[in-house]
Amino acid sequence: MSFFRCALTTSTILAVTGLSVTGAQAAASSATNARSGKSFTHKAAISGSHLKSRAAGRVATDNTAPAMSGQSVAAPAPTGRTLVSLSPSQGLPEVVTVSALRRPIRADDVGSSVTVVTEEQIATQQRRTLPDILARQPGLNVVRSGGFGGTTSIFMRGANANDVKVRIDGMDINDGSSASNAFDAGQFVTDGIGSIEILRGPQSGLYGADAMAGVIDINTKQGQGRFKPFVRIEGGSYGTFNQAFGASGSSGRFHYNVVLSHYRMDGFHEIPRYIERYNGANRAQRRAGDRNDNRSANVKLGYDVTHNFDLGLTARLIQANYHTFTSYDQVFTPYNGDQLIRDQNTQNEAVVRGTAHLSSFDGRFDQVLGLGYMTNRRRYMQDGRYADGDPAMTDPDYYRSTRLKVDWHGTVDLRKFGTVLVGAEHFHDSINVSTDDPTEPVHTTAGMDTTAGYGQYEGNWNHILYGAANVRYDANSRYGNHVTWRVAPAIHVPNTGTIIKASAGSGFHAPSLYQLFVNQRGAGWAEEGNANLKAETMIGYDVGVEQKLLHDKLRFGATWYDNKVRNLIQSSAYVMPAAGSAWGDYIYSFGNVGHARMYGVEAFLDWKALDTLSFALNYTWTHARDTDSDALLQRRPQHKFNFNTTWSPVKDFTLSGNILYTSGWRDYPLVGENFCATCAKGHGYFTIDLTANYKINRYISVFARADNLLNRQYENPVGYLQPGRAGYGGFTLNY
Repeated sequence: MSFFRCALTTSTILAVTGLSVTGAQAAASSATNARSGKSFTHKAAISGSHLKSRAAGRVATDNTAPAMSGQSVAAPAPTGRTLVSLSPSQGLPEVVTVSALRRPIRADDVGSSVTVVTEEQIATQQRRTLPDILARQPGLNVVRSGGFGGTTSIFMRGANANDVKVRIDGMDINDGSSASNAFDAGQFVTDGIGSIEILRGPQSGLYGADAMAGVIDINTKQGQGRFKPFVRIEGGSYGTFNQAFGASGSSGRFHYNVVLSHYRMDGFHEIPRYIERYNGANRAQRRAGDRNDNRSANVKLGYDVTHNFDLGLTARLIQANYHTFTSYDQVFTPYNGDQLIRDQNTQNEAVVRGTAHLSSFDGRFDQVLGLGYMTNRRRYMQDGRYADGDPAMTDPDYYRSTRLKVDWHGTVDLRKFGTVLVGAEHFHDSINVSTDDPTEPVHTTAGMDTTAGYGQYEGNWNHILYGAANVRYDANSRYGNHVTWRVAPAIHVPNTGTIIKASAGSGFHAPSLYQLFVNQRGAGWAEEGNANLKAETMIGYDVGVEQKLLHDKLRFGATWYDNKVRNLIQSSAYVMPAAGSAWGDYIYSFGNVGHARMYGVEAFLDWKALDTLSFALNYTWTHARDTDSDALLQRRPQHKFNFNTTWSPVKDFTLSGNILYTSGWRDYPLVGENFCATCAKGHGYFTIDLTANYKINRYISVFARADNLLNRQYENPVGYLQPGRAGYGGFTLNY
């Protein structure tokens, strides 16, 4: 049974991640308002710290930037929010991005394709987990093995899930303990988040390895103003009972934001009926449900030592216990009899980062020094007994990883001649994979070091032609050296509201330590790393046009992208003859086996029909193929459409509705041809969600939401049901 346990556990991880089984830092600087020509001072945080507005004498926060309305700036924008116009009648809010150039700049002025999700959007739509909010964004496909807590992968522009780099407050948080080094968003809740920036296209020129398809940059909300505590209680379907509480504010030079949360889900059944019939499931197995218990803490602290020097500290802690009964457990019904064999997955994750920020020469030179640490501890085991009375897996498997990061970057403000950015980073990564099973001992320990340097120039000509170009050099102790680059111009056609954007760049995805060095052996099987793996490489470009009409109340646009990948890393398997065995030993490993091409279109439309009514929709068309075999890549639906509307019919009352449609895709089957990578067909689906928020008074708010209103029964991925119709409600106390 240990062989099946290992093989199926590995298959589950690889299947969901899409692998084949064959502030901190910006400047307190003076800038010129592009529309009014007036000079103003602004500050923003990049990578998780903050700056202080000398002009206003108040603490500024992440993504702060000047209003582009030609009016004076009264106060900095709150953390992680889009910059709103000073009057509701002025149209849609301006969007400021930090991740695109590592400094605050209007999204209109960068050639890269970027989406900024604000704290208000997350709260209005009542999305409590990161996968739920990312699933609605253009260019992304989110795959989750079951309900809340299940292994979750994020596919961007048709690339593999491990080609997306995820950062929180400047710290890289892709999971080194996983086989693919992909970020698992399954246990990541949205409490404490100030903004999420989604930067699409090859971004290795600024962000290095694993930013081949793009970057998701998460910024923690920063406290300011008076002491503001809150408590939120929520309950509903699938045994949901969630609590969140915290406080934010500032006192003198010190500012803080602390959020603690506990989320519980119990009773969600994830196995489709056709798989139960195929496996001959008994009554107990048909009623078995998943249970998830998540405790998280999100902390952001800062201290302004002087008017131009500040310190910052951010931390996110996750402790989760996820108990599941999956299709893979049900496969062994003949072995288990009436017994329920449940998987137990425990995760303990900590991400901590400290920053020191100094602005010199009246804001002309701005620099940030950062030190970050991440550790991830995962334990997998099983409870229950087999039909013969033997206990299931009593000896846990452990997957551990650590990452230490030291980084520095500085920005030189050349005024009308643009800005120059230079930076350097050093990473040390390590993993430890082991099991306590005395009959099949497993122990793999490995580490690697990466040192990188990068530079970027950014400027504009007459506020018509904007552009940025960067280059980066990465030196790794295991897989060699890589040079990457990116160029991204944007043209504002005068007096038309038309913006033409384009970008081109290169990226690479490094083989994980697991893929390089894993060494597991058992009776009749083995898993071996491949120390000769090369990094995957990509060349990609995109071009698009955006249009503003009706005094900026209507915006729409479309982007065409095309990416080509070489040296795809995929898992492989072969049979090695063994003495005394009629079947031989199954050997699992990894190799660079092919090429792929991903191209498509991303389109959007935002319309502020009334001061109290707005609409937003986006559409993504994706075509992703292995160009060697001409096979479709798994888990890449060709079409995705999302429509959202927000309406405030009366003061303090807000309604929001969302429709998400995803077309079919090719996938791994859980019944039938188990060795075929794409012979299963995932069926398309659409869901309708509704939310309502009402602020009774300054202290009490009540809310309710209905998810999957039409009770669509759908799988994503194949073999894993997603939650059906569900209702939730609760209240929030503020002071």
